[in-house]
Amino acid sequence: MARTKEETEGITLLKASQTKYPDGYAPDLLESFQNKHPENDYFVKLNCPEFTSLCPITGQPDFANIIISYIPNERLVESKSLKLYLFSYRNQGDFHEDCVNRIMKDLIALMEPKYIEVWGRFLPRGGISIDPYCNYGMPGTKWEKMAWERLANHDLYPEKVDNR
Repeated sequence: MARTKEETEGITLLKASQTKYPDGYAPDLLESFQNKHPENDYFVKLNCPEFTSLCPITGQPDFANIIISYIPNERLVESKSLKLYLFSYRNQGDFHEDCVNRIMKDLIALMEPKYIEVWGRFLPRGGISIDPYCNYGMPGTKWEKMAWERLANHDLYPEKVDNR
């Protein structure tokens, strides 16, 4: 079943024949569309295994797999806009923890999801890998409690790191 014009209102990047890649951090690239099933609770999981940003001190590149999981409310993120938004970090100098928190906050502002989590699994540099995780549950709902429980139990069974 095709989506109506109202359901896809505001989606411009997916329809564009030419893709323009941003030079710097660009949260305004994020676009969303209407959730056809807001009465259902379901996870949407997005993997970005080619995320790059820059160390804010040395300017050296950092590489990561960014994993975004969310339970949508009324809106979902459009994937091409997310790809371009994440690409915009390529020239952005931020610590790993800042990147994942900023991504989460930008997606909350865009979609107002019931629940969201962002996990950055960064490749080692200097012999250390950093894997920041953050989440959010809509205040005053069962999702707020779920966010705390998932955060408290996030790394009960840590993975074996083998230089990825």
